[in-house]
Amino acid sequence: MKLTVNLGENSYPIYIENNILNNAGAYISSCFSGKKIMIISDDNVFPLYGEQLKTSLYDYEVHELVLPHGEPTKAFGILPTLYNALLKQKFSRSDLIIALGGGVIGDLAGFAAASYLRGIRLVQIPTSLLAQVDSSVGGKVAVDLPQGKNLVGAFYHPKLVLIDPQVLHTLPSHFIMDGMGEVIKYGCIKDAALFETLKTRGSFNNLQDILADIIYRCVDIKRQVVEQDQFDTGERMLLNFGHTLAHTIEQHFHYERESHGEAVGIGMYQITKIAEEKNLCQPGTAMEIQQLLKSYGLPDACNLPMHVLTDAISLDKKNLNNHLNLVLLHQIGESYVYPADLTFFDHADEI
Repeated sequence: MKLTVNLGENSYPIYIENNILNNAGAYISSCFSGKKIMIISDDNVFPLYGEQLKTSLYDYEVHELVLPHGEPTKAFGILPTLYNALLKQKFSRSDLIIALGGGVIGDLAGFAAASYLRGIRLVQIPTSLLAQVDSSVGGKVAVDLPQGKNLVGAFYHPKLVLIDPQVLHTLPSHFIMDGMGEVIKYGCIKDAALFETLKTRGSFNNLQDILADIIYRCVDIKRQVVEQDQFDTGERMLLNFGHTLAHTIEQHFHYERESHGEAVGIGMYQITKIAEEKNLCQPGTAMEIQQLLKSYGLPDACNLPMHVLTDAISLDKKNLNNHLNLVLLHQIGESYVYPADLTFFDHADEI
């Protein structure tokens, strides 16, 4: 399966294919004619797929940088480790970085690629469900500061994205649930039929025969949105459904309790519940989301007082000119941006 993100000179193809890692070199040769490649990965993913990828890159001089797994690796202070590795091997702007891993590696390696020598070619090979359906596509790359997530970043598109659904078989169930939070989000904001399919199937195991199609549908939704709004000022904001609360929940627990997808699930349900109370959403929508989250093993609450989260929300990137652009649903499959401020959350006691 092939999709193309059409962004003029920044256009790039996305391939979704079982066992595509074995042929990665052939795909990469179509967009890269240099000599050196740096694979940036983590200590969970590289032992599983690093050598397989390197075998397909036999025509190139290949180096690797393997980092600790987990969100702390996405800290701003880790960046010099990447720059030093590239400088040590004398990487130039004609060389290539491959991000082999989940969302953390994709974001970190992507930002390094955007900023090293003012830009070096990037290929994304996402190995988690979350990264395959969301973070590897669209060109958002970033690192975290102590004050919040993704506060230093750029819009920097890859030259190519290779998605291999087969690698998901080695993912622990926790990371599958993490990705399903974003899959459910796509159904909520743009595709009632996808939402219904997820509801009918009822579990990730029951999606196996249509998994590539599910990934394709999610990526296609994101492709369409990114093409219309590359820089996140209009239509693309819809992709942030659930994220205003999610990022603050993750930050509160120092990225050590709820995963991103779990926090998004909580955010989607809780903000829809508040919207229903304000007559901004079709009644019963929050319950539909809650039931689907439960089917896929995702939480709908984190049991924090709302006032604990509002300070962090005020620093969120979606807080523009002291106004929040909240993403709400008219109903499942139909989303919209609702201009608000922090008073939107005034009557919410516990999230």
